[in-house]
Amino acid sequence: MKKLLYFAASAAALAIGTSSVQAAGETVCLITKTDTNPFFVKMKEGATAKAEELGMTLKAFAGKIDGDHETQVQAIETCILDGAKGILLTASDTSSIVPAVQQARDAGLLVIALDTPLSPIDSADATFATDNYKAGLLIGQWAKAKMGDAAADAKIATLDLNVSQPTVDVLRNQGFLDGFGVDLADPNVIGDETDPRLVGSDVTDGNEEGGRRAMENLLAKDPTINVVHTINEPAAAGAYEALKSIGRENDVLIVSVDGGCPGVQNVEAGVIGATSQQYPLLMASLGVEAVKKWAEEGVKPENTPGKDFYDTGVALITDQPVDGVESISVSEGLDLCWG
Repeated sequence: MKKLLYFAASAAALAIGTSSVQAAGETVCLITKTDTNPFFVKMKEGATAKAEELGMTLKAFAGKIDGDHETQVQAIETCILDGAKGILLTASDTSSIVPAVQQARDAGLLVIALDTPLSPIDSADATFATDNYKAGLLIGQWAKAKMGDAAADAKIATLDLNVSQPTVDVLRNQGFLDGFGVDLADPNVIGDETDPRLVGSDVTDGNEEGGRRAMENLLAKDPTINVVHTINEPAAAGAYEALKSIGRENDVLIVSVDGGCPGVQNVEAGVIGATSQQYPLLMASLGVEAVKKWAEEGVKPENTPGKDFYDTGVALITDQPVDGVESISVSEGLDLCWG
């Protein structure tokens, strides 16, 4: 945690948008899904601070919206032509991006997936990410324990990311369902479970408007929904607004993943019951360090022992702890939050 606080304190503020931070030395590219989500804004801050510290040039690119695969492919091609040493990538489409990633690797670039593993995961040289399955598992276990006996008759809605089902979306969804006690069918697919407690799933594009729309759609299907899993905290805020519009904001349990400051504040306010916090600034900082080491020594990063990626940590945040599920307080979460 001290290391996370150090990175948070040292990151410089940066204007949002496709940009280049000029310095002497090697070039590293950062390609995010969007440049508006606070998660990716913080990721960019972490990459910027570390690139400046190491004397590197950072070039940052982002899709126009979550799911903008074509813009990300164009950014990879630009980085290859610019002679970059490495690419840090949060892919919108984790399988369709693989040929472009392979093109970059064939050209000698180190490609590191940040937050969102590619499909298959070894399509990138390395992955620096939250254990997204664990993030979902924690909020699922917490929600089940919080509901107690009522969990057996829950009416569950999942508000997911988009129809392409990127790996981060699947991992969080399936982890949540597993934690709540739902039998999974294919753990690589959202929506194929047969548990009668599942009302359904809808997509949000990871933003508040999408969360509101998806929640409205699912409430039209079953107005008795009382447990809501959301892909991230902006989607959770939208779901809450939809519930508030029909007077149900106080009797539906919402859980989420991210750990941004607005989301943690929503836990404090009772909008979200619990959230799993991840650390995007650390992901990006470590990614830039890895590209520097690749450029100078030709050494690729190693995975966390026992995992097929480098785990940058996750913590459940709630002020309503339950037995058997490790968590930290909202106060502690606010000390570590971002955005």
